[in-house]
Amino acid sequence: MISPTLTTVANGDIEIEVAVTGTGPLILCIHGWPELWWSWRHQMVHFAEQGYTVAAMNVRGYGGSSAPREIEAYSLRELTSDVAAVIDELGDGTAIVFGHDWGAPIAWNTARFYADKVCAVAGLSVPYRPVTPGDPIDLWRALFTDQGKFFYMVYFQEPNLAEAELGAETLRSIRMIYYSASGDAHRASEPGMTVEKPHGSVMLDGLVDPDPFPAWCSPEDLQVYADGIDRNGWHGLINRYRAQALDGEQLGGVTDPGPHLAQPATFIGGEFDPVRGFAAGFDIFEMAGEFLAEYRGTTIVDGAGHWVQQEAPEAVNAALQTFVDSLG
Repeated sequence: MISPTLTTVANGDIEIEVAVTGTGPLILCIHGWPELWWSWRHQMVHFAEQGYTVAAMNVRGYGGSSAPREIEAYSLRELTSDVAAVIDELGDGTAIVFGHDWGAPIAWNTARFYADKVCAVAGLSVPYRPVTPGDPIDLWRALFTDQGKFFYMVYFQEPNLAEAELGAETLRSIRMIYYSASGDAHRASEPGMTVEKPHGSVMLDGLVDPDPFPAWCSPEDLQVYADGIDRNGWHGLINRYRAQALDGEQLGGVTDPGPHLAQPATFIGGEFDPVRGFAAGFDIFEMAGEFLAEYRGTTIVDGAGHWVQQEAPEAVNAALQTFVDSLG
């Protein structure tokens, strides 16, 4: 069991809650949707034992961090500035950064726009792709909605709709979302995150509420997530998806320091992660190193789904340790 110290880092008028354990050089962990710093609990224990200060932040909108209402508060430009502030406060200005799910684009783009603060970066579940002009939701509409199919990112664009559905019973929503994208759901051949359902459906339609939940996330763990998300509600979590058009406006035309990250980088993904198949016939994991100048390789974790560092902590810790050791 991990017993970190919880601290708060200010970034202007935004407060970021950060869990910290260990002593030594800083490793900063950034969670995804819909998680909390708690998703990094296994990695925090491991790397604290290896002589690092390990910090895991609650991204704005989550847990004890600030949760502004405005969509523009959740652009990558704003979220990466939070990471930079945490690094300055806890890491003497530099850190190794790990990110999972939405935390991965936040980590990748912190390495891009605050290159002096990130000495190495590892992305889990979402490879690095440069932000381009335009709104990616237009692509998802073309691939799904225009074909009469449901896609959760498009569904999230309607104000207050997903907040009402998922917030009606957050613990149940968490169970169903986590299970649907896990390796367990794939092996059981049960409907998952990419289950085909018609446009007009809601997020949880067709998903399984497992009883019991797989052992990689205990009832107590699930309650931690539900309590942390209920603290602010779902608006900040969903607003990240609504802010993607702003990313194209703010970052899509930026060419300095370029689309190729200079730092040592690695990618880790689960074998059965549904992110791999969002676009039919195209496995985004196969191109994980395409835009990375000093790429240290891809690790695909057998049997794992989207929540790879929780589903297979030993394998992920080993891959991350190999990467960190390679930094010299």
